[in-house]
Amino acid sequence: MTATVKSINPANGQTIREFDTISDAQLNQKIEQTHEAFLDWKQRSFDERGALIRKVGELLVANKDKLARLAVDEMGKPIAQAPGELELCKGICDYSADNAAEFLADEPRDLPGGRALVSHQPIGVIFGIQPWNFPFYQVVRYTIANLMAGNTVLLKHAPNVWGCAEALEDIFREAGVPENVFNVLYIHDEQASQVTEHRLVRGVTFTGSAATGRKIAADAGQHLKKTVLELGSNDAFLVLEDADIDKAVDACVMGRINNNGQTCVAAKRFVIVDAVYDKFRDAYVEKMKQVQFGDPADKNTQLGPLAREDLRDKLHQQVKESIANGATCTIGGEVPDVEGFFYPCTVLENVKPGMPAYDGELFGPVAALIRAKDEADAIRIANDSVYGLGGGIFSKDEERAVRLARDHFDTGMISINGYYIAQPNLPFGGVKDSGYGREHGGFGMREFVNSKSMMIAQ
Repeated sequence: MTATVKSINPANGQTIREFDTISDAQLNQKIEQTHEAFLDWKQRSFDERGALIRKVGELLVANKDKLARLAVDEMGKPIAQAPGELELCKGICDYSADNAAEFLADEPRDLPGGRALVSHQPIGVIFGIQPWNFPFYQVVRYTIANLMAGNTVLLKHAPNVWGCAEALEDIFREAGVPENVFNVLYIHDEQASQVTEHRLVRGVTFTGSAATGRKIAADAGQHLKKTVLELGSNDAFLVLEDADIDKAVDACVMGRINNNGQTCVAAKRFVIVDAVYDKFRDAYVEKMKQVQFGDPADKNTQLGPLAREDLRDKLHQQVKESIANGATCTIGGEVPDVEGFFYPCTVLENVKPGMPAYDGELFGPVAALIRAKDEADAIRIANDSVYGLGGGIFSKDEERAVRLARDHFDTGMISINGYYIAQPNLPFGGVKDSGYGREHGGFGMREFVNSKSMMIAQ
């Protein structure tokens, strides 16, 4: 049974385009074609794969104006931020192509009476279920690592960015990547389990909410399929007594509004020690007041709409629940009476456990300010979360900040005296309810390979 899916512009609520889902029979054919493509692709050298992957990166940047506008229209990304996503994609393509042969090289090991080799071999078709917030990067992140490893890839993208998915498929084809090595599946949610359970699909990677991640992991587990999960978070950024307040404010504002606040590694909770709380709060609120939402197609816009109306409504409900439980709304907190799915910069204070702003993930431009007694209390609050993806520390004592980040911060990534997101050469991923597995930095290339022991008697 097929259905029609609409792509809607979140800045005005207008339908951009309609897509038809494919039937179960067509889906099965796509999976089989992707497996057939794997049988050839896995035989190709790293140099052959790398040349094609570099071309993908070149084309993403060469077409960045068109692709950026597509992201603006489909999910509301500010046009000034969209090209950076495509530059990051090229960086991932280049880094993966340059380093795959080293990361996946055979490794000699000792063996009594002989010698041994460990070889990292591709396993087959990898199924990716990806979100809309970075419609190109999220796909490139898992796809490129797996293609360089010799696997082939299926993509189920979020329905509101199927235009971006289609554009990616065109880019791979134009780059010369063989047919069916990268395949987009235009399917509805109920069909995803058919892909996971298919005998020719060997692994599943998912980026999205923890609730959905649990379901996907359980589904894959029934069929003994490996998963990599990159889930949500409620990242805490710590402002210590010796922090450079101006630098901290600038980074924390950017960390909260980047991509309209719809980033898994966004700065969401701001834990400020009592000695500098008022100074930070006053400067932060003043800077957030200066950020006005507007047309994402305008290059001067810093804050566009949320990607869908239901996401905007959920965010507002979380804000209202936090206020009802005792939080104070310093600025924002109201749905504007305008066309589109906009939400203003909002700052909540007196945020405590039991509130959505403390316990959950607010996926939009809402900052939760939390007062800590001292450094130890700040670390305690930061780790008082079911999530553990990213976070940050601001302190003029860099060695102290590194020690706190390394030894005490229970997350997969930490920024110190700045705000960073993904880097092609560094592992990306989290702990606890933020998921498991790593991407980037060569780690993603080893997630879906068979590390095979060969023991040779001599």
